Amino acid sequence: MISEIFLLLSGHHSSLFPSGPSLHPQFAPLLHPGEQQCLESLAQIAFRYRRIVASCKALSRSPSRYVATVAATLIHILKDYQTLVVDTEAKVLSRDPNLVASASFVPLSSVRAVFAEWDAPFASLVVLVEQLETETFWKPGPLIDLLLARSHTGVHRISDIMAALAVAVQRVFQTQLTAFVIHGSPEPLASETYTLEEGSMPSCVSDQSKNSIAYVGRAIATIKAAQWQKQLPRSLASEHTNLLQQVLPEDQHAFDKVISQIRTNVSEWLWLNVLTQKDVEDAVDSLGDYFLLRNGEFAQSLIREIERLKLSRLTMRSGPASMIREQDLNLALLRASLGTTAQHDPTLSLLRFSLPAGPLRPLLPSLIHAQYPTSPSLSATFPTDPSLFSSHLLGSTPLTLSYKVSWPLDLFLHKSDLNTYATLFSFLSAIRKTHAGIMSCWSSLSNSQRSRRRWTGLGEGGTAEDLQVRTTLLRYGWGVIRDMNWFLDTLLGYVMIDVVEAEFLRLKEMLGRGRGMNPSGSLQSLGSGQLPVATSATSIASAGHHLDFTTLRTIHSEYLDRLLTGCLLTNPVLTSLLLPIFEVCERFVAQVERWGGDVLPALLFEGSLKRGDEEVGVMVKERQGVVAEINETLQDLLESFYEQLSLSTSQQPFTANADASKSVLVNASLANHTTLNASRGVKGTDGVRRHVERLLLRLDFNGAFSKGRRKRDTILGGLA
Repeated sequence: MISEIFLLLSGHHSSLFPSGPSLHPQFAPLLHPGEQQCLESLAQIAFRYRRIVASCKALSRSPSRYVATVAATLIHILKDYQTLVVDTEAKVLSRDPNLVASASFVPLSSVRAVFAEWDAPFASLVVLVEQLETETFWKPGPLIDLLLARSHTGVHRISDIMAALAVAVQRVFQTQLTAFVIHGSPEPLASETYTLEEGSMPSCVSDQSKNSIAYVGRAIATIKAAQWQKQLPRSLASEHTNLLQQVLPEDQHAFDKVISQIRTNVSEWLWLNVLTQKDVEDAVDSLGDYFLLRNGEFAQSLIREIERLKLSRLTMRSGPASMIREQDLNLALLRASLGTTAQHDPTLSLLRFSLPAGPLRPLLPSLIHAQYPTSPSLSATFPTDPSLFSSHLLGSTPLTLSYKVSWPLDLFLHKSDLNTYATLFSFLSAIRKTHAGIMSCWSSLSNSQRSRRRWTGLGEGGTAEDLQVRTTLLRYGWGVIRDMNWFLDTLLGYVMIDVVEAEFLRLKEMLGRGRGMNPSGSLQSLGSGQLPVATSATSIASAGHHLDFTTLRTIHSEYLDRLLTGCLLTNPVLTSLLLPIFEVCERFVAQVERWGGDVLPALLFEGSLKRGDEEVGVMVKERQGVVAEINETLQDLLESFYEQLSLSTSQQPFTANADASKSVLVNASLANHTTLNASRGVKGTDGVRRHVERLLLRLDFNGAFSKGRRKRDTILGGLA
């Protein structure tokens, strides 16, 4: 029977256990219950071993390299069990006193005690192989997560086995990661677009490292595919390979550090050899000219072209020809450049307008009075998405300006950066368009006034009974448009001079400091590749260090953050008040246009409508009510805006929600990164707060807001 038991433990079939670990019924009466229990326990170990071996043979033929590695590693681990079976049998044959009692018989309990150490591991391994067989193809991420999770157990032997399996799978993952990061081979971790496949990374790899892996692999693969004249040096590739072979993903801190170092080195090499300083400066200039409207003549021309396009479509008969399409807007973009400095700019071809909602039919500005938020409670319910200004240029549907980025500039400009630029363009163009409409209305009122004075002299004309009401309406209309023009002038001057121009010159200054400091093509890093604690990209550039690629992206990220915050787009309450102010201004301009370009009705026109009991000046009084309602709404919104702006300097944190992939210095340790962001946040807050204080000073230059609201009779009395 002993030989039968050892054969069973070796994986062979036995007549003692025909259908499982249960003893054959005919043998059960011949054995003591304790002996039967020992035999069935040994049979359980033997059957689990046989199940694991059979599964390993099947899994070794799996199309997944990782599953095949698990099977091969398991077979190697089971050799210890096979050795134990052979050694135990040898001890029995040699009558080892620890197993053979009185040199004549072998207690089954002794054999059971020898193999007891494999009872729990085999039970765990059977569950593991069954789980592996449930899926036809395992990706490295979930498989490594599964093995690492199973290794976290209090049973030491199970923990060692699972850890060994996890290490084996991670070695295969390490090889494929090296192929992607060092040689640019995306399969099987990444797709053809060099984005990481779902499940290709275990959860122990941080998001920062995932972004760095995708960035480095895409950069290396793109350089090779483009057959760039300069390729990554072999010495640097060998160094990166050695670094990757020294760490496993389960050691998260060390793995993040190595990936960060590789990204830093590749970034610096790209900055010195592929994406040059001139390329970056040209892109920054182009984005500033067209998205930040620094090219003022082109911006004004573009707004006029879009307005002309809307008017031409409104005058057409209904049908497909009356729709505005993307090609119409792109053609307007080219027409706007004629006669401006943008006419011969090659980067103009990279600009494209897109209509996310599809073609549209233009609509006239609405004259219906809308309920606008004038308090924090109402503002909280108003849309707070910064992209809400995107529909202001066309008036009825979102319009997005995009910038075509090609290699190698896409290593510097990410989609999130371009989205930020598009948001800033929508906001700045909304201000410019509204201001242009107010100026046009001002000119229209002035021309109407000159024309009327040819016949009325110094007065406003009319009979004695409606002379005073006509004079009051005219002065009231001029007061409304004056306040609108003053606010838009102030806001436009603030965003274009105090925010856009100041931050743009600051960025250009930092880029200029990094130029020519290490003109040689050698790969140099900031010290050992680690940024010191509490060191920001701004302080590095100002200290005269080499402006490497990673620092460049961080500087640009800070630049966009400060622009968004300085333009008040990160404050939802202020944003929800600015849009209705623009709408009120456009409503007044549209109302004046429908009145024929003047607040006052024509004398002969009004007199010709008199019939029956209708009094002279009814139309004047009607218009006065409309202007009074617009003025009341405008004053409420302006007061709420100033109040919230004053509160924001002490209550609202002046920080923008930056993209972590851009704002994080990848060559800094995790500890340094926390301190670094804190340092950057303090400096950025002070700078943006000074911007907002300038806006407060501009708005309250004459003390109108700080002294309280001016009464209507005071206004009218002063205007009269």
